[in-house]
Amino acid sequence: MIEFIDVYKIYENGTKALKGINLKIDEGEFVFVRGASGAGKSTLVKLLLHEEKPSAGEVIVNGYYVSKMTRQEVPYLRRTMGVVFQDFRLIPNMTAFENVAFAMRATGARRRDIRRRVPYVLGLVGLAGKARSHPSQLSGGEQQRVSLARALVNNPSIIVADEPTGNIDPNLTFEVMEMLDEINRRGTTIVMVTHDTTIVERYAYHRIVTIDGGEIAEDLPGSNV
Repeated sequence: MIEFIDVYKIYENGTKALKGINLKIDEGEFVFVRGASGAGKSTLVKLLLHEEKPSAGEVIVNGYYVSKMTRQEVPYLRRTMGVVFQDFRLIPNMTAFENVAFAMRATGARRRDIRRRVPYVLGLVGLAGKARSHPSQLSGGEQQRVSLARALVNNPSIIVADEPTGNIDPNLTFEVMEMLDEINRRGTTIVMVTHDTTIVERYAYHRIVTIDGGEIAEDLPGSNV
């Protein structure tokens, strides 16, 4: 599913972001990737999404070898993944329905399929009654749920959640986490980047990978409860 094989990433300014990372994530796992600011978490996500290429080593995602991919192959890789960002990245002049539908249109989905699929996914995240609302009319937690619906709508095998609770009210954090937990129980692989130790401790039955100084400092399997 996901594998980092002796991966190094060195930026042009000389920053060594990753130093020999070896990591394998199997289908259906829920993995927290945690670490302090500058530890290398963001670089790991960029490599997963092919926003960056490794300086050395190999990243394999759903059978795609990131360092060897052509530009034409990148959209096919990204269609297998959904991404949830800390800052939501919703289009402000589009409704919740339109923001989620946009992700389907980008893959060439038929209008009929969009009309059927988008309300279903909005219902999954508890926003069936907010389809016509614009982002400015939604709370932070609701905006993040739209972001989650957008990540889910194309039925990806992997969801990459990059600090998904960073910009929402702490009281809503666990609502988002319960949704991610349920999505994982249905078989979707979740890779969640976070620095929130409270979340990690509460959901410690999932695997926890700690990155420090560009290296994997700890890899805890979780309790598998």
